[in-house]
Amino acid sequence: MFSFEKPGIKDCLCFKNDQNQSQTIKMIREAHPALAPQRRERIRTMIRDGGVARVEDLRKTLKVSVATIRRDLEILEEEGKVRRVHGGAVSTESRLEEAVFENKTHLSASEKQRIAEEAYKLIEADEAIYLNGGSTTLFLARLLRDRKDLTLVTNSLQAAIELSDSGPRVILTGGELRRISQTMVGPLTSAVLEQVRVDKAFMGTMGMCLKHGLTTTDPNEAYSNDVISKQAGKVILLADSSKAEKVCFARFGDWDAVDLLISDKKLPQIFTKSLRKRGIKVRLS
Repeated sequence: MFSFEKPGIKDCLCFKNDQNQSQTIKMIREAHPALAPQRRERIRTMIRDGGVARVEDLRKTLKVSVATIRRDLEILEEEGKVRRVHGGAVSTESRLEEAVFENKTHLSASEKQRIAEEAYKLIEADEAIYLNGGSTTLFLARLLRDRKDLTLVTNSLQAAIELSDSGPRVILTGGELRRISQTMVGPLTSAVLEQVRVDKAFMGTMGMCLKHGLTTTDPNEAYSNDVISKQAGKVILLADSSKAEKVCFARFGDWDAVDLLISDKKLPQIFTKSLRKRGIKVRLS
């Protein structure tokens, strides 16, 4: 038979003192002015690297209260480093450095794969489609190896290589080779792009911002994206949530030109609502 001893007054007092001490340490950590800038820099880095962060995730990582996180986000927003959204914040860092194409394909790979699979469902028999040189559109190109009924126009060398053995009829745009993105870009691409009409253009982007629209790092790449957008029956943007509220150097389109955005479920709710209010369809995969 088991027996239990009731905790004595001394034991209860010790437990209470431990709780008080832990709470005191937490309050000191949150309130100490020397620690606050370091904490806010960590928050800024986390949001910048991920594109978006939830208050609850920040709280757990930094082991501070929700009120402290919200106060830090207010300060960072005032400094123009983040923008608060429902339940968290998104980065507003204004300039992005472009990764080498091979490295970009490994970033958010699972999200890009799901986005590509969702986009594939939209491709009907005997259509002419366009894929630009985005890493997400390369995932879509890999799904087209058995689609011999299609005509594919692309400025992406990687997409053409993926489909060199089987798949759609492939038309390369020509133009100036941009090595970092493995794409053909610039005014010379218009010789082909202005002579074709595609049913759907599937476009990747480096940045998508509610205020500034769609942007990339290179003006020649922006030029080619803009030309094909005017030659497509529908423009379908394929972009994972890390691109939200990011702005690059060269702008290539307004949201008015986009018929559908396919992204992942981490896309900030305010972003989705704003686009839908503008009449732009949004699918989250």
